[in-house]
Amino acid sequence: MKTRYACLIFALALVPGCRADVDVEAERELLRQTDLEWAATAAAGQDLERIVSYWTDDAKVYPAGMPVVDGKAAILEFVAGTLATPGFVVTWQPQEVVVSPDGRFGYTIGANQFTAPDPSGVAVTTHGRYVTVWRKEPDGAWRCVIDIWNTR
Repeated sequence: MKTRYACLIFALALVPGCRADVDVEAERELLRQTDLEWAATAAAGQDLERIVSYWTDDAKVYPAGMPVVDGKAAILEFVAGTLATPGFVVTWQPQEVVVSPDGRFGYTIGANQFTAPDPSGVAVTTHGRYVTVWRKEPDGAWRCVIDIWNTR
């Protein structure tokens, strides 16, 4: 019987993604801090390359009421366009952060707001909610794979 349990434990250790050495709580806090840093960088609106660096190369962005933005090159163009809009500001705050038991994936849920001029040039702020799906990259950084938001 002990041999059977030992074999089971050994087999589980060989399964990709089954890592017992992951501190999920530490990864959750790291993901929260990453999302907060990204939010601060985006709100400042000064460093396009740094803002875009938080997405993976294969990321997809699902902006409210707009077509999907697929891949980092398209995301770079999308973000450059929004930052070029006079008066544009985006902010968000994660309210829930979850990391998978193997520490490879996570998601954040929170509230966001966008301020931009309407067609007459008056600044309008739209409140919404977002979900981002994150992947732990080989370099140890959390990067966003799926970014989706809506308006309330």
